[in-house]
Amino acid sequence: MHKKRTEDIEIDLLLEAMFQSYGYDFRDYARTSVRRRIRKALADSDCEKITEMTSKLLYDKAFFTWLLNQFSIPVTEFFRDPDFYESVRDNVTTVLKTYPFVKIWHAGCATGEEAYSLAIVLKEEGLYDRATIFATDINDHALQQAKNGIYKIEDVKKDTSNYQKARGRDSFSGYFRTQHRSARIDSSLKKNITFANYNLVTDTVFGEMHLILCRNVLIYFDKILQNRVIKLFCDSLIYKGFLCLGSKESLAFSEMKDCFDTYDKKCKIYRKMEQCLK
Repeated sequence: MHKKRTEDIEIDLLLEAMFQSYGYDFRDYARTSVRRRIRKALADSDCEKITEMTSKLLYDKAFFTWLLNQFSIPVTEFFRDPDFYESVRDNVTTVLKTYPFVKIWHAGCATGEEAYSLAIVLKEEGLYDRATIFATDINDHALQQAKNGIYKIEDVKKDTSNYQKARGRDSFSGYFRTQHRSARIDSSLKKNITFANYNLVTDTVFGEMHLILCRNVLIYFDKILQNRVIKLFCDSLIYKGFLCLGSKESLAFSEMKDCFDTYDKKCKIYRKMEQCLK
């Protein structure tokens, strides 16, 4: 019991140091996930104790950057959860087509696969040319990979089945240009996407969006932070804008649940309602 309490105190001090020194706030992340990632970072570092990592990050920005990346390890793929993209194609794009232009925010875009997946859906539905996509993450290394748009050929081949299940209309490989053992996303899918660093915990409203995707990110936050982020999304959406969450996430127990209608319960797609405007 004493050993666990000591570790929790060390973790609290580490998280406080990250926030006070660099503005990255992981204090309200789900503690189980935080503890697991800190233990792994400790094992992979040259430090013997968490307190040593705390001291090191205060004076070594390169070490902090490395540690930050341990907190935001990207887990993603093209057309992850194909039924979600199928629902976006069938149910969401029909509404988006009624607007002269469309602004989309993909929060927690990781290495870009899902942002490009959405771009492909928009392109196939004739919407891409009037869409602006802001894809954000706190992991600069992942963002650079997303900007480069270069992926392993074997991963692209593996994800082809996801594209087909999502009722893709063309050849998935046609959206890439082969380079040795890599596949580069076609430049036409890059032109309307802006990748940028954005901290969901500390940054402000990202406003007037028609569609926000934040899939499989909220599961790492505790209830307090989840409510704060959902309020941020609510304030960043236009009236009747769409919010899309991950398969294991829901608004059912959120303080903000009355601000949204459930548009597709299975695929976790919600629509902002008038109450949220107050």
